[in-house]
Amino acid sequence: MKTPASLIFIASLLTACGGGNGGGGFVGSFPTTGTPTSTPPAGNGNPVTPPDNPAPPVETLPVLGAATGAALIDCASLAGFTFANTTITAANSIAAGTLSVAGKPVGAHCQVRGSMYQRTSPVDGQSYAIGFEMRLPVNWNGRYFYQANGGLDGSIGTATGPVGGGGVLDNALNKGFAVISSDAGHQAPTPFFGVDPQARLDYGYQAVGKLTPMAKALIASAYGKGPDRSYIGGCSNGGRHTMVAMSRYADDYDGFLVGDPGFRLPLAASANIVGAQNYNALATTPGDPGTGFTLAERTLVSNAVLAKCDALDGTTDGIVQDTGACQAAFSLDRDVPTCSGSRDGTCLSADQKLRIGQLFAGALDGGGKKFYASFPFDAGLNTTGWSSWKFSNSLNLDSGAVAFVWQVPPENPTGFNGPNFTLTANIDSILSKITSTDGLYTENSLSFMTPPNPTDLSHLKKRGAKVMAYHGTSDPIFSSDDTQHWYDQLTAANGGDASNFARFYRVPGMNHCSGGPTTDQFDMLAPLVNWVEKGEAADSVVASARGTGNAGGANADVPSGWSPTRTRPLCAYPKVARYKGTGDIEKAESFSCQ
Repeated sequence: MKTPASLIFIASLLTACGGGNGGGGFVGSFPTTGTPTSTPPAGNGNPVTPPDNPAPPVETLPVLGAATGAALIDCASLAGFTFANTTITAANSIAAGTLSVAGKPVGAHCQVRGSMYQRTSPVDGQSYAIGFEMRLPVNWNGRYFYQANGGLDGSIGTATGPVGGGGVLDNALNKGFAVISSDAGHQAPTPFFGVDPQARLDYGYQAVGKLTPMAKALIASAYGKGPDRSYIGGCSNGGRHTMVAMSRYADDYDGFLVGDPGFRLPLAASANIVGAQNYNALATTPGDPGTGFTLAERTLVSNAVLAKCDALDGTTDGIVQDTGACQAAFSLDRDVPTCSGSRDGTCLSADQKLRIGQLFAGALDGGGKKFYASFPFDAGLNTTGWSSWKFSNSLNLDSGAVAFVWQVPPENPTGFNGPNFTLTANIDSILSKITSTDGLYTENSLSFMTPPNPTDLSHLKKRGAKVMAYHGTSDPIFSSDDTQHWYDQLTAANGGDASNFARFYRVPGMNHCSGGPTTDQFDMLAPLVNWVEKGEAADSVVASARGTGNAGGANADVPSGWSPTRTRPLCAYPKVARYKGTGDIEKAESFSCQ
């Protein structure tokens, strides 16, 4: 199959970004569990008595207990490991210091590479397999981590295990976890694999289900015992993989680390296409959506948001902590000047306000019905992390994913042009095709890409597993409002409180998984382990800014007026970090979660 030049460009972008592309799943509300109850009105023969609403009993959930470590028996012997439908291609001893994280040497470990379910597709004639890499520490802590990778997958990331945020200072491998990474069933980060029905399913959910028992058996062979505790996590599409595992593989994992999840990925990608079409309608240079909402104009809006919302948390510090209050306080129409003449960066035209305001309120189909979540107005709109998703990736990433991975039938790859597809596609046609099936593609994209029932996590909950989710409020591709809405409905499905097994943390100002004017450097894996194995839930997680000289890498979006080491608590939703009234505003201890 000949690869169009536009999709070669897509591949390079996907490899570089490492994030998800798109989002979406259920149109409207997520399914919930439980039956609503009501009190009959007084009068008409109904007695006037106070309702009997005793406090619900305190629910005690199991604590799974700590993992026990072991020493690696022999790396070389793992080349002979056997498991059904599995081929091992290498088992290499990796010396301490070969890998490093934030300048720290990672300990000695064994790298095992292989593949599962090798096959030739009867549909496109291409070769497929689920490629993987496992890294097994010489000094193992008894834990296993599934590294859920981002984007369209298609390449095997180094199996180190993310802990959350940007510029990480540690990783799961360095902490002593055995870690697996995979390509999710196809060998290039381009969307052409979507022509093969099985490759779609592997990407959506089946690769995790196939790799997990093999990985645990390999660990048992390496150490003489299987993992005591198993964790899965990732950001973007990796967050989606993790949310799908919460529903489909609740027995296999004890801790779920969910970052900026594209758990409704096909709908979010479709919404980004609608966004590109609207920005292009505003563009001064046709075909360049970025000229429809310029850097100067985005800075104008960001500053207007800060002017209305920055102080709502008790101090003016360049961060909007109270996201909910901000959406009520800020009005694009009222708080940003309307141009009386030409656009010059000091105002927005009436058409800009109409179109941009609607995109933030939620993308609409051709009939005016919202099909994806709203986005909060926040301080991180004037960054390259925001603009690249809205104006570039919408043309070069979302187009291919929608056209080949999620539509039934897929588009013809010959001569496919991603930007042209994005700017000319009919949204109703897209929405129809991503929810369709036929004799060849028997599961639609909302079936194989999304959690079957994201608010029914009762099995996970009852066995003692835990969930920690986080999301940047300036994420331009997957809306933090969408994740917040999921958590609200999860709460409702659990008697009004899901905090004994699942918690959600908003990251103010953070773009997609990292970057933005934010404190985006944090470790959520350590508190997740403490919650699973010790029963210690985190009301907050301390996050740091990544200013000049940061060991994990500087974040260019950190404002010059901030301390390069600024810290903030990321509060478990619905609490908000508020200034205590005294103390250094650059330090987390000057704020409390309220």
